[in-house]
Amino acid sequence: MLYLILADSELETVTPKIASDKSVQWKARKRGRRATELILDSNRYKATRNLSEPNRRGRPDIVHVCMLAAMDSPLNREGLLRFYVHTRHDRIIEAHPKARIPRSYNRFIGMMEQLFLTGEVSQGESFLRLGKGTLDNLVKRIKPGSTITLSERGRELDREGIFQDIGGGDVCVIVGGFPRGDFRSEVEAISDRIVSIYPKPLEALTVVTHIIQFYEDELDVIKESFKVKELP
Repeated sequence: MLYLILADSELETVTPKIASDKSVQWKARKRGRRATELILDSNRYKATRNLSEPNRRGRPDIVHVCMLAAMDSPLNREGLLRFYVHTRHDRIIEAHPKARIPRSYNRFIGMMEQLFLTGEVSQGESFLRLGKGTLDNLVKRIKPGSTITLSERGRELDREGIFQDIGGGDVCVIVGGFPRGDFRSEVEAISDRIVSIYPKPLEALTVVTHIIQFYEDELDVIKESFKVKELP
């Protein structure tokens, strides 16, 4: 099983500091919500630049594309992936393997607003759940056989080297869910290895898709799924 965590993700609701901004208030009235119930999006609210670390705040789009890629992967379809989102304010989103993520960005934002407001979005037997917890708490709850963090400053490994020592066991992989900078969480303390798959910075989506594919290759997921299909 691959436990994939999109860590320190810049997904949060509008902070009280910019809640009175005209563009935020207009959007809140249009959506019938309080300003602080809206998802912070730096592309929609210029007031985001008045917050601390403005160059990385308000990036729900990163979470959106990574969730879409992960949930639609063969690894997830075969029941071998568990996907989590950890945010800057230590909120944890757990995605049921059959959770349906809207491809429309606006609908995704609406889903996230509902999730932050109610703590759960149910879709029959599947769900998205929101809870509280640090990245360290989450890894301890998962209890993987090993924990690997992806970082450009990590040890350089090729696709065969990343999962060579797991022996088919459960592994947790941590990928940064922010547009620039470094992890805010103490990943060194909770990681068995910090590795790099490319010498230059990569977008979170690229890292997520590569890691999933590397793990699929390690377990021959695609080949095994075709074998099952061919059985009488």
